[in-house]
Amino acid sequence: MIMKFKKAVQPEDIPQLFKEAWMKRDAEMLASLFTEDAEFVNVVGLWWHNREDIREAHAYGFDKIFGDSDLAIREVKVKNLSGEIAVVHARMRLKGQTKKGDVEVPSIRQNIFSFVVQKFGEDWKCVSAHNTDIVPGAETNMIDKEGNFKSVNYRK
Repeated sequence: MIMKFKKAVQPEDIPQLFKEAWMKRDAEMLASLFTEDAEFVNVVGLWWHNREDIREAHAYGFDKIFGDSDLAIREVKVKNLSGEIAVVHARMRLKGQTKKGDVEVPSIRQNIFSFVVQKFGEDWKCVSAHNTDIVPGAETNMIDKEGNFKSVNYRK
């Protein structure tokens, strides 16, 4: 059951409320920004198809991967598609990800979130979100014959 949290009264509120939920490590609050049947694609292509899956994934992430992380918003742009639908892009910065393997101090990550939001009464909810890492100096990704994934730049 989703508890009562701050509501988005305009599309550009969604990234700020997402950040607030992230910084509180509150998966319930984060999930409350989404509709029941929302879609969410994370940076590695994991795809969740409803609010509860989004909540569970972020609860796990806060517990295992992002417990000490800091999320900052760098830029937000809104493209209104109608009076009730908008696309919100937010450039963000993530630091403090949990160490893993031989990476003792993970580097700062930059990303862009794309939120598709819809107005329901006076409130805006996210119906779809996609998180994309920004890879400096890269144009696309490639998988070599051994199955290794890497970002590449064809201009260099």
